[in-house]
Amino acid sequence: MDLGLKDKVVVVTGAAGIKGSIGETIVQHLAAEGAIPVIVCRNDRGFGYEKELKEKGIDALFVKTDLSDHIQIEAAAKIIEKKYGKIDALINNVGVNDGAGLNAPIEDFMYSLKLNMVSYFAMAKYCLPMLKKAKGNILNIGSKVALTGQGGTSGYAASKGGVFGLTREWAVDLIKYGIRSNAIVIAESWTPAYEAWIKTLENGEDKLQSIVKKIPLENRMTMPAEIADQCLFTISSKSSHTTGQFITVDGGYVHLDRSLLTE
Repeated sequence: MDLGLKDKVVVVTGAAGIKGSIGETIVQHLAAEGAIPVIVCRNDRGFGYEKELKEKGIDALFVKTDLSDHIQIEAAAKIIEKKYGKIDALINNVGVNDGAGLNAPIEDFMYSLKLNMVSYFAMAKYCLPMLKKAKGNILNIGSKVALTGQGGTSGYAASKGGVFGLTREWAVDLIKYGIRSNAIVIAESWTPAYEAWIKTLENGEDKLQSIVKKIPLENRMTMPAEIADQCLFTISSKSSHTTGQFITVDGGYVHLDRSLLTE
């Protein structure tokens, strides 16, 4: 299926993670569709990703940005505007499950909000003129933690809950401009970071198996490529009448009947 993303300018935050991370995978899938990926992230890997894409003949841009700093976000938006003048889709992807729980200092909680939620607001705010010009859309990457809780991560849970609230608010606020706003809900995804976490556990393989047994569809983790595919479909014109939605890509982990988990 041609998603009609060729030459579309798509901004992805937090997309300079290691190879195979969700943001980096989204960027690779965008490039394969002929889109123009714009990576906004603080990690210097972004320079390498930009170079790799350009060597393949793909127009791409990396804007090094600390997404916890709204001043840097505003500067990044100006750089994007100067080069492209428009944004066809904004994918707010940055997210760090940082463990800022009730015992954490207030400063840690506030930082978590700035990185995991305020960055979404600032990106939408400063990119809005370019989104209006292209009649683009916004896609926010959320987490099941906002819906289920996890324990020990109040900052992340509050942030991702706020992201869902912003998603619906923007769907209402921007409907007059024809700008759609949706969110992807992620649960257990086999990312490099998840794999690294499993390896830190003494009983890591047992823990992994206990998790996958609870994922109803095929008893396996969601792969970043599956999330990327859903993201591309959602920002494309194939989803032209979808707005204000929380789209869960999790193999039924969060919502399906618990009776499916019996062995």
